[in-house]
Amino acid sequence: MSKEENRKNFSKYVSQNILGMIGFSCYVLADSYFISIAKGADGLTALNLVMPLYSIIFSIGEMIGVGSAIRYAISKIKKDADADDYFWNALIWCIISSMIFVFAGIFFSADIMRVLGADEHIVAVGNNYTKIFMCFAPMFMCNYVTNAFVRNDGAPGIAMSATLFSSLFNIVFDYILMFPMNLGMEGAALATALSPIIGMGICSIHFFSKKSSVRLVVCKPSVRKLVAGSQLGVSAFVGEMSSAVITLAFNFVILKLTGNVGVAAYGVVANIAIVTTAVFNGVAQGSQPLISSCFGRGDKDGCTQLKRMGYTTAFVLAAVMYSILFIFAEQFVAVFNSEGSEMLRLYATEGVKLYFIGIFFAGINIVGGGAFSATEDAFKAAVVSVARGFVLILGAVFVMSALFGMTGVWLAYAVAEGITTFIMLVMALRV
Repeated sequence: MSKEENRKNFSKYVSQNILGMIGFSCYVLADSYFISIAKGADGLTALNLVMPLYSIIFSIGEMIGVGSAIRYAISKIKKDADADDYFWNALIWCIISSMIFVFAGIFFSADIMRVLGADEHIVAVGNNYTKIFMCFAPMFMCNYVTNAFVRNDGAPGIAMSATLFSSLFNIVFDYILMFPMNLGMEGAALATALSPIIGMGICSIHFFSKKSSVRLVVCKPSVRKLVAGSQLGVSAFVGEMSSAVITLAFNFVILKLTGNVGVAAYGVVANIAIVTTAVFNGVAQGSQPLISSCFGRGDKDGCTQLKRMGYTTAFVLAAVMYSILFIFAEQFVAVFNSEGSEMLRLYATEGVKLYFIGIFFAGINIVGGGAFSATEDAFKAAVVSVARGFVLILGAVFVMSALFGMTGVWLAYAVAEGITTFIMLVMALRV
């Protein structure tokens, strides 16, 4: 492909994926907004304490789905005979692995909340919410598979539409179930749990069309294919899992420093972070099929050009988002502060201004990790993802909080992401 064709395809894929990922993130924002109205700071605290469970479910689905879709796309280009097996295999393994969450949700939801830091009052507020969304884990995980395969099969517009309409369904039914039907947090959980069914239904439009090259070949579940796909989904897995680790670590530290109000304040910051991360994931996932295609054809110049466009786009978007967040920090916080808590306002406003310094580095790291996966460099992708998602963020939050209290907590994200960027650049230069 020429440079001009690469630019055109990059603009198309990335813009559609950014819109889709933002739409996907909106269901969490809708939950948070409506729950803050219905249950106030207690509801936000309960939601934020169980957010790691969402991240764990999503990360497994994304690892299997995105990784298998990358492997499928490369195998198709290379005309491998078993390329079509990856779609069915990914769906089956998502269903198998999701049963753990279904079982845990039915029998141990309250115990899980206590382990995550909830006191008995917060358990009472959020237990049914937790139980319901964990029981729908198969839907969440399979939705990642269908969306990733549609995107990698040259239909980013349908993938975007599936994500946007499922999120719109969630937002509308959040309101209907929580307020007119008076189901409270249980209603929010049901709306969220049913939304991936809408997404999978829309993705099916592509699978039944003549343009689809994806075939649902029923075959025996293959551990080898699961591992082969998951290797290329490690970056996506750790990127999503890092949300769980970050939330757990921050909740643990903040509970000791400030109690439930501080956790609610971090909930506001974490919800905004879901959107900023979604934007960068949109850039990474939008460029990934194009980079994989160039890599499969042996087009090194095309790969380099697409990577540069990805990094540049991520940095520009980070600058725009941080400027908006810094200027309108108090207004964003007020959306989730329905009770008008002064302590919540002070903590969260400072958090928004300090925490999001890290997005300048996070964007580069997310795009870079995705690029490594797209070129079958699973080791480098894993190093970047594990560094930012586990090792560095855990070290940073505990060290920075011990030195600077809540200010250190807010700055820990930027410190961890900054060090990760340095590590990634060193590896990228060692070609």
